[in-house]
Amino acid sequence: MLDIAEELHRWVEQGRDFAVATVVAVGGSAPRQPGAALAVDSDGTAIGSVSGGCVEGAVYELCQQALEDGTTVLESFGYSDEDAFAVGLTCGGIIDILVTPVRGGVFPAALAAAVSGEAAALARIVTGPEDLLGQALLVRPDGSYEGGLGGHPELDRTAAGEARAMLDAGRTGTVEIGADGSRCGQPVTLLVESSVPAPRMIVFGAIDFASALVRVGKFLGYHVTVCDARPVFATKLRFPDADEIVVEWPHRYLESTEVDGRTVLCVLTHDAKFDVPLLEIALRLPVAYVGAMGSRRTHEDRNKRLREVGVTELELARLRSPIGLDLGARTPEETALSIGAEIVANRRGGSGASLTGAHTPIHHDVPREPAGRIGSVA
Repeated sequence: MLDIAEELHRWVEQGRDFAVATVVAVGGSAPRQPGAALAVDSDGTAIGSVSGGCVEGAVYELCQQALEDGTTVLESFGYSDEDAFAVGLTCGGIIDILVTPVRGGVFPAALAAAVSGEAAALARIVTGPEDLLGQALLVRPDGSYEGGLGGHPELDRTAAGEARAMLDAGRTGTVEIGADGSRCGQPVTLLVESSVPAPRMIVFGAIDFASALVRVGKFLGYHVTVCDARPVFATKLRFPDADEIVVEWPHRYLESTEVDGRTVLCVLTHDAKFDVPLLEIALRLPVAYVGAMGSRRTHEDRNKRLREVGVTELELARLRSPIGLDLGARTPEETALSIGAEIVANRRGGSGASLTGAHTPIHHDVPREPAGRIGSVA
């Protein structure tokens, strides 16, 4: 739901009633991941998507019904010979969709948090006792929460703890709470949607390849910083799409700025006086990705210099160099695409190999890095 938070927040401010259909579980080659949502207001306006088109019509009708009767429902859509070209998923997957009418509760607060970039998690019951279906909590990073899951304080506390852990990791997905933890007589499953600030991409080296990579980084949802020690090159005029531009020696900036497990570092300077002190620090930080540009000769020389300053083989193994996937890239834009593709493969657990003739999954279940606002990060 948080993917379409800005428009839904406007609907709330305008006083519109609406229903939200959210993907809560997937199986097989389903097109969307948990957290994907379609919303329909009382005028019939629809935004978002739960399946890329396969079951949108049926889900639209479920949202209209939920608006009429005020009832939350859980529906499953899958493939069969009878429904493959009617309602089912022709890709062969299965998706479970929770349809909830929104008329107050914690939903407006969750939408406001997402729009403002505030960190928060929305936890909803998606399986369990029928009278609890759709009940929700909004959980903050400090563990405080508002809303409730049906009058069970112990369930609220347990759910808040689970949601906070997922929020800390920036993850969206489901978590099961046992009957003992739920205190409601039977297990429940929560869908936790995490709204977190966009992950950071820091591009070191204000070169023409960096300008293209900034655009790719923004397209992928990163908060992009360009850092270079040369003020004549590190300018807003040259990098209009960057969120921030820093004129500083790269290693000094990296020492002083905040990074986390979602941060990606792209070293495009390919100059030893910048690269070595920068990578010495970068390869010891708990970030998602460290890549460095350069030829294979540059790579070997850089690795030799890094070993000389004490970088271990285990630390060197984290370095993606030469940076990017093998696309045969030549231009800055093609090179930026290859770097972006490698970042996505690293984040989602992909191999980077062609899908043609392969027997690997199209969608990988275990992502390497949480998404910016909401994702299947899961």
